[in-house]
Amino acid sequence: MPALRYREAYEPAIMYNHLSLWDALSFTEEPFKSATPVNMENLPVNNKNGQSQGYTLYETIITSGGLLKSGDNVRDRALVFVDRRYIGFFKRNTLEMAVPDGEGKRTLSLLVENCGRVHQGKDLDKQRKGLVGDVLLNGTPLRDFTIYSLDMKPSFIDSLYRAPWKARPEVPLYPAFLMGALFAYGYPSDTFVKLPGWGRGVVFINGLNLGRYWSSGPQQALYLPGPFLNSGMNQIIAFEEQEADYKIQLEDTHDLGMTADIK
Repeated sequence: MPALRYREAYEPAIMYNHLSLWDALSFTEEPFKSATPVNMENLPVNNKNGQSQGYTLYETIITSGGLLKSGDNVRDRALVFVDRRYIGFFKRNTLEMAVPDGEGKRTLSLLVENCGRVHQGKDLDKQRKGLVGDVLLNGTPLRDFTIYSLDMKPSFIDSLYRAPWKARPEVPLYPAFLMGALFAYGYPSDTFVKLPGWGRGVVFINGLNLGRYWSSGPQQALYLPGPFLNSGMNQIIAFEEQEADYKIQLEDTHDLGMTADIK
């Protein structure tokens, strides 16, 4: 058995830079236009191999408010925006919501997250992600989508270093990418990333996808191996959906949380 690696707590990473999701869209692959919804796996991205993970953003134009119904065609979870203002979310047990009235043409956006796939059982062949069918507004299917693939692959995260990052505002706009730095001197040790005060999203260390986090748990820490770190400064980027503290903790103990029934 190899010897256990030494674990170390580092100074918190202050997340001092902010990049709105909407400002990051120009760094994705060319958006795809489709009259009807297209699921992740059938998007013409990644050399036409489709998208396997992450998020997909679907945008279309609406001219009225009313009742929006997912019909269980959102897989697996979607944040919903009108003119980039958050109005609610779809998930397994939340299949409809009210869209506020407004004047003229407005942009309806659905940011759909792939929460994972089963690997056995009767639903094995029902694991398409994104929008897998029609979403209805007042009983009429939405049409004419502009679709952005946000699979959060390393090339996309690396491209964000060229993006127009700004100092984090007092009241940040979400969803957003937040960037900070971790300093590790000498030979970096293993550590654990903890995000108290954060909501739900993904953490990247030096461009590598470390994993997803969710305040609902159960796991409340992400293992960060020492070899992922450089001696000196390391870049941390977090994609956060809805709320965030101004720092990320780096501690020498894990926190696997407790078993919880997530509805």
